[in-house]
Amino acid sequence: MTENPTLTVRDNRTGEEYDLPITDGTISATDLGKVGKTEDAAGIAMYDPGFTNTASCRSSVTFIDGEEGILEYRGYPIEQLAESSTYLEVAYLLIHGELPTKDQHDQWVHEITFHTFVHENLKSLMQGFRYDAHPMGMLLSSVSALSTFYPEARAISDPDIRHEQIVRMIAKMPTLGAWSFRHAQGKPYVYPDNNLTYTENFLSMLFKMSEHNYEPDPRLAQALEVLFILHADHEQNCSTNAVRSIGSSQVDPYSAVSGGIAALYGPLHGGANEAVLRMLKRIGSKDKVPEFIEGVKNGDERLMGFGHRVYKNYDPRAKIIKKAADDVFEVTGINPLLKIAVELEKIALEDEYFVSRKLYPNVDFYSGLIYEALQFPPEMFTVLFAIPRTSGWLAQWAEMLGDGDQKIARPKQIYTGARGVDYVPMGDR
Repeated sequence: MTENPTLTVRDNRTGEEYDLPITDGTISATDLGKVGKTEDAAGIAMYDPGFTNTASCRSSVTFIDGEEGILEYRGYPIEQLAESSTYLEVAYLLIHGELPTKDQHDQWVHEITFHTFVHENLKSLMQGFRYDAHPMGMLLSSVSALSTFYPEARAISDPDIRHEQIVRMIAKMPTLGAWSFRHAQGKPYVYPDNNLTYTENFLSMLFKMSEHNYEPDPRLAQALEVLFILHADHEQNCSTNAVRSIGSSQVDPYSAVSGGIAALYGPLHGGANEAVLRMLKRIGSKDKVPEFIEGVKNGDERLMGFGHRVYKNYDPRAKIIKKAADDVFEVTGINPLLKIAVELEKIALEDEYFVSRKLYPNVDFYSGLIYEALQFPPEMFTVLFAIPRTSGWLAQWAEMLGDGDQKIARPKQIYTGARGVDYVPMGDR
């Protein structure tokens, strides 16, 4: 390999050639902008809607190899973390860049546990929502409101203040998420129980009724632990890009993360597992799967939960979540939609139509079945995504603040409108 690799670009308009340095498999947009640049004309710019082939940052948080189906947090394979770790340990890894020692872990868990309660005024804010308010709308608003409770959070250059906001947000998200769930049901809000683990406490705030001490089934708590680990981060997706873009203005982290929640609210991002459930219910029974498959091939049906913008192989999270589903169904009983899902997966993985298009199951294919088995309404699915993703958003946000290359986000545009139009008085129009 060339020691200092370059890309030679020839501008056929002028015949001039440019050698653009290649670093980490990329060329600099600034270097590209020199192509064709004169005193009278701007240089070449990239047109890339959706950032399909544009790197916006350098990051050491999450690695994805879509062709091979690999996902790693800080270099650790997701399979090992899901098997051996806890969500809070993974959150520490994402935020701090390395797995904690026992003392570091114990201190981290203590800090998170200490901050699970929210200000009573925030409770009043949530109680003010309509009875049928969407849980994601409630979560979005309440996280944004946190910035007014902690005005010191604006001092983002202070590492101690930054750390405290990170701890607060990871700690309070399950409380806010659970309260949005209870609000929709007209049930009283349940306060955190600091004698429980992170996921046990979340289940308690969701489902506790009149019992003095709520004891969640350990199999459900562990399944939720795995789901939280799998959703903790996923590189530069839509919501992470939103957090980084908003954070580039140097706003407080609550406001930046609320932007991530808003992006996740969209059906193309966080609502995919809900679409899988609707699809399975529409199919109706296992014997109708072949008919549905033909409908997909003919363009009459959409196959939800298969394929991914990044993965061109079996989503590594899907394999893990399928095992977690077995643990949940052992407690709740088999979801009748599972037979349809298993048959659909079996046929799709063997059919050349889907194999040639690299349409493999993704993380959304089985997660919706788990959430429904846990008696969550579909509108809660995205909240269950946002709670664990908070640690990833914050890790990316903190990394961005320490990256000297980063500037306030301000992409170029290609203007396609009219120019130099003269104003016409209203009476003459």
